[in-house]
Amino acid sequence: MMKDYRSLKILDKFSRLFEKSGIDYPVMRRILQTKLTMDARRVPTIITKSSKKKDGKGAPEGNQFIRSLWLYILFGLMSTPFILMGDNYIFQMSTVFGVFMFMILTSLISDFSAVLLDIRDRNILSTKPISRKTIAMAKTIHILIYMFFLTGAISGIPLVAGLIRHGVGFFLLFLLELILMDLLIVVITALVYLAILKFFDGEKLKDMINYVQIGLTISITIGYQLLIRMFGVVDLEVVFHAKWWQFFLPPIWFGASFESLLHGVNEPLFILFSLLAVFVPIAAFLLYVKLMPSLERNLQKLADPGGRSRKKKGFLLRRVTSLLCRDPQERVFFNFAWTMMGKEREFKLKVYPSIGLSIIFPFIFLFSDFSGNGSLDLVGTKKYLLIYFCAILVPTLVIMLRYSAKYKASWIYQAAPISDHAPIYRGALKACLVRLLLPLFILDSCVFMILFGAVIIPDLIVVALSFTLYTVVCFACMRKALPFSEAFEGGQQAESIRVIPLMLLLAVFAFLHWLATSLDYGVYGYIIVLVVANLAVWKWAFSKTILQRGIQI
Repeated sequence: MMKDYRSLKILDKFSRLFEKSGIDYPVMRRILQTKLTMDARRVPTIITKSSKKKDGKGAPEGNQFIRSLWLYILFGLMSTPFILMGDNYIFQMSTVFGVFMFMILTSLISDFSAVLLDIRDRNILSTKPISRKTIAMAKTIHILIYMFFLTGAISGIPLVAGLIRHGVGFFLLFLLELILMDLLIVVITALVYLAILKFFDGEKLKDMINYVQIGLTISITIGYQLLIRMFGVVDLEVVFHAKWWQFFLPPIWFGASFESLLHGVNEPLFILFSLLAVFVPIAAFLLYVKLMPSLERNLQKLADPGGRSRKKKGFLLRRVTSLLCRDPQERVFFNFAWTMMGKEREFKLKVYPSIGLSIIFPFIFLFSDFSGNGSLDLVGTKKYLLIYFCAILVPTLVIMLRYSAKYKASWIYQAAPISDHAPIYRGALKACLVRLLLPLFILDSCVFMILFGAVIIPDLIVVALSFTLYTVVCFACMRKALPFSEAFEGGQQAESIRVIPLMLLLAVFAFLHWLATSLDYGVYGYIIVLVVANLAVWKWAFSKTILQRGIQI
């Protein structure tokens, strides 16, 4: 018997609204109950294994997503000073909502896009007399329930702080706008995917969705930077500078509402922002309700292979494979990992948003204090070392290499006559470097050479060697599991703590590079040191001593 969740009991109070919209509420409720029950039974692999080892009773019960919300609570705690610092609401609340929207939207893109675009239940539901609108609404409410927990975790402490510092009116307005914010985030994401589904099909559609995710991630990151730069400091007071493009930044809408309603600001611009904060989310949701059947209908395209022709492996790839992988077994697993990273949609759904952030992180910090005089501000400086931020995704990539939606096929590792696992790891790690990290590095390097000149080419060689060394060090420090041998639901939260010190290690590489630039011919000497270090560490990291630490299938 399935559990009757508290969230469903709350939803029951709005059943008439759903029925008036043409949705079969009892059916939608049953679908949601089933989805929530399945979510609660989906236990991370690492938890399952550790639990069995400890007490032999299997994995702990409960939804593991709920147990992973501590990170959002931490971000909420970090945002609380903006609530307490004064009563400049346009600055304080715009910044708070900017942080909240950034965190929640990136989480939605990376974690819940797979839910929004899930077609696995169609074989069951499409054979029943259920309208597409009901199915789509069940999927949307499913995501909104988890959005509620995400938003509650990140905004719980700021809400309490706002109630104590600014009163009940502030608290109620803050709560209302959080609901509108979540509604806007989910609907905009769904409408973007609907537009892509409308014009593409088959494999092209799957690839396009991944590129859209990169674009969304870049857009919200740039938007957050624009938000910060809208405020200036005059005589130690934060001043708001009104610009036409601020109409495209929702955090400003929500911040302006506090000024209009609580401070009585009657300026037309603030009133217009406040109206946008209310009417845009509601109008977007009504539009989404109308287009939901079209979304469900077009989702079927994801199951269509699209008639993609089988292309032979390119000449360049064959040359790269033979150059990087001298061992025949290593070459096989290089090609295997290359194919998996390129074709597995769930892997790309989770990894590609991080790629979008890594592309623009160096430029965000590069232009954080840009004076507007062009590249003359950069020539002769050492700000090119900010390109190290390009590799901030490496620990995540190394972790994600062990996960796959088809993880049950990992029995092939045991069935194949392979006595040494080192070629498997080496081939997969090299494929990860070449396919995912190298294009980012080349793209950022080209832009940096335009900004700083060709004089930084030796430094870029140092960065490339540092990245390869950093990647293999990250691999050596991580728990060992064969490539694509674990379910995506398993163990990702447990590894997040290890990512932080590895990111600090990247700063150490940048600092050593900076020291090398302070010496005559130091960069060239550092290149030699890095070449030797790469040869030694790549050999050490794949030794039996290191690999035998926790190989799991």
